[in-house]
Amino acid sequence: MAQVRKTTHSRKTGPRKKTSARRTTTARKRTKRAPKRWSQLVTKQSDALDLKQGVFKLTSAKKIAASLKRSAEHSSRRKAGAYRSALSMLTFYINRAGRTLPKTQRARLERAKVELKREFGKE
Repeated sequence: MAQVRKTTHSRKTGPRKKTSARRTTTARKRTKRAPKRWSQLVTKQSDALDLKQGVFKLTSAKKIAASLKRSAEHSSRRKAGAYRSALSMLTFYINRAGRTLPKTQRARLERAKVELKREFGKE
């Protein structure tokens, strides 16, 4: 005759308890909060360039381009060429500002792209 083995754990056979699809926020606590304006943090502490403070607020497109060029050429942490790093930082700023960027400043920054191209001899 075969012996029947008894298990030590028991299994519930009754109806399952409904669980809420919504999780409480107290279950997950954030240890480190992301900055509210992460794009501002990128322009201040970028790995690509050490930008002069207020570079995008300068009054002349030539001054903006010259400052970006200087920053890109002196940076030892950039992963791409100087022109590419400077242009990508300028484009990043324009894109992140979005609709809040005044038309005059947007036009100035777009002209700075052309000046940057001219300064690097990419014309």
